[in-house]
Amino acid sequence: MPATLWNPASYDRYQVERSRPFFDLVSRIDADSPRRVVDLGCGPGQLTETLARRWPDAEVVGFDSSPEILARARARDDAPANLSFDELDIGAWMPGASDDVVITNAALQWVPNHRELLPRWLEALPPGGWFAMQVPGNFGAASHRLLRETAAGPRWRDRLDGVLRHEDAVGEPDDYLATFLDAGYRTTAWETTYLQVLPGADPVLDWMRGTALRPVLSALGDDGPDFEAELGARLRDAYPAGPHGTVFPFRRTFAVGVRD
Repeated sequence: MPATLWNPASYDRYQVERSRPFFDLVSRIDADSPRRVVDLGCGPGQLTETLARRWPDAEVVGFDSSPEILARARARDDAPANLSFDELDIGAWMPGASDDVVITNAALQWVPNHRELLPRWLEALPPGGWFAMQVPGNFGAASHRLLRETAAGPRWRDRLDGVLRHEDAVGEPDDYLATFLDAGYRTTAWETTYLQVLPGADPVLDWMRGTALRPVLSALGDDGPDFEAELGARLRDAYPAGPHGTVFPFRRTFAVGVRD
């Protein structure tokens, strides 16, 4: 994930909420003694580190395309000796013969052709190899719809043309299930909507600053606050605050399979 698409301060503020899908994903992997574990789109590394501790005899490597993120990952204190990080464009990656477990958590939505790449990756994994993926399933949600509608407004449309992803950025669970089954994998696919209760003023806008808003803010520069003000007013109407905070549905799509 390029550095411009990731805001560390905002992302870290909701680290617990953003981490839940990862642990739900990896809990479905039943690999005993993998030789190599790959985390595609590893981010700042704290979740990849849990993989290194789960499989201490495996080589665990996290790949990301952002030098900024990788600098944070490599600076982690007391990291396990079997853990390393490397810079890589996910779209250019192919599995190796010893890649027994491949995990990609909330990263493939940034790879426009990932649904074309996925069958090739699955075909290249060794027998007994596991592939586990999770992508956002909320591109049709009010938050993302309002983001696209605001970007299409008269003030912004010329500068933001082609910047945002659309509803077809990812597939549905049954799409990924079919891809895994076609590749000969024993597979499970599912979706989960986490009802996050976010505190504070404009919490949905703040949440979106973590990733979804980054391409917009990067493109608009000094005009970013004006865009945020316009979007924030729409989000407050769509996600009204309640007595316990603002409820923000967080839909995720999962697929996990093992090659026979």
